[in-house]
Amino acid sequence: MSASESRWALILGASSGFGEAAALEFAAAGYDIFGVHFDRRQAMPHVEEIRAGIAATGRQAHFFNINAADHDKRAETVAEMVRLAGGRPIGVLMHSLAFGTLKPFIADDPKDAITPAQIEMTLDVMANSLVYWTQDLVRSRALGMGGRVFAMTSAGDHVVWKAYGAVSAAKSALESHVRQLAYELSPLGIAVTAIKAGVTDTPALRKIPGNEQIVESAKARNPSGRLTTTQDVAKCLVALAAPGAYWLTGSVLNVDGGEDIAG
Repeated sequence: MSASESRWALILGASSGFGEAAALEFAAAGYDIFGVHFDRRQAMPHVEEIRAGIAATGRQAHFFNINAADHDKRAETVAEMVRLAGGRPIGVLMHSLAFGTLKPFIADDPKDAITPAQIEMTLDVMANSLVYWTQDLVRSRALGMGGRVFAMTSAGDHVVWKAYGAVSAAKSALESHVRQLAYELSPLGIAVTAIKAGVTDTPALRKIPGNEQIVESAKARNPSGRLTTTQDVAKCLVALAAPGAYWLTGSVLNVDGGEDIAG
């Protein structure tokens, strides 16, 4: 992909996990990178390492440390991205926001149970924000013909884990949003796909109560005898962004090495 042909990839959640791996892999494939993340000062050195890794591929990297669910910040950031892109399109939007509340629905002490505000926040960040970012990008004509939208879901859409209820609801809502966006964006030549990775060792996974048991169970089930890696997923995303994959839209794709079918 030459400089004149190159597109931008916009990664929501670019500072760790799937988003970090995708940013680096898309840069290696010739995309310039917009990264959105929400980190405190102590995490910024790692963000700079990611930016340096992108620069080492010869690609541009512009990162924005904002709350991706803040409507005003989103609008400002999209406008700045359009300016920086200089007329070149955003070819890929990846939604990999993993910020939600991990609390049970039912607890003896009401203070230990999830609240309405926490459920609403989890759904807004991990599901609804996909719709809002896509709306702004399409309206600004930054995302258009040939574009790809990828949204990271999980087995939590149908498997119950301790304290995962709000996140599970968000993943189910996210998949519903993917189907609706795929339907509405198909006439514009934009494909939308949900990516269901296998169990992967990420910062988000480590926050789930009982994550050690989740990891051991996944290793035992997976035909390859190992966990999915963020690089496994990132390489598949780059392949799915290829021009020939335009007819694949509205689906939930398992990227798990056969983990889900192994039971």
